[in-house]
Amino acid sequence: MTERLFFTHDHLTAELEVLSCTPYEEQFAVIVQSTIFHPQGGGQPSDTGWLGDSQVLRVMQEAEQVVHYVDRPLEPGLVVARVDAQRRALHTRLHSAGHLIGNAGERLGWMPIKAHHWPGEGKITFIRGETAQDMDAQALQQWVNTWIAADYSRHMTLEDGTREVGFGELPTYACGGTHVQALSELGQVTILALSEKKGALSVRYSLADTLTL
Repeated sequence: MTERLFFTHDHLTAELEVLSCTPYEEQFAVIVQSTIFHPQGGGQPSDTGWLGDSQVLRVMQEAEQVVHYVDRPLEPGLVVARVDAQRRALHTRLHSAGHLIGNAGERLGWMPIKAHHWPGEGKITFIRGETAQDMDAQALQQWVNTWIAADYSRHMTLEDGTREVGFGELPTYACGGTHVQALSELGQVTILALSEKKGALSVRYSLADTLTL
């Protein structure tokens, strides 16, 4: 099983050990002992970057391994890894913003069941709880703005392979994604629209400076 170093720290560079490199179509599939690269999953796109001189094009979770697809082969052994910092920062902010919207919906009695934290496509989906109140964009926006202004710090726990992430006094979520260290890093989060269909309510959101990377 690939050890996910980003579960416990935010390093964007590290020395990793390449275990294998296998040709795959026009790319090469690389497995390392441990990784700082977040694979696609949990509603978050994968990191990209470099393993030595090889460009990491995408990262996927496959069975128990995190597989790094690169543009040129690598020899087994130690290699310096670098995560694309700009891409990581954007996806991290989008993911943390999604958690805040989930927290806000829960305050109004709704339960988040699905999340999509991609640039230009941010969306959290809820179902009604027993005490669900009417939800509107203004109420969600007010909660989110309040928490960002409070600049709550991130806290994380990792126990028996389960990682939980929260901010300040807000409830935690089981989550394998990357997150900001403090909510002021989010900037302006905007609730764009709400739509309800077949008992599920979807909330679309964006960041003020969202770019598709």
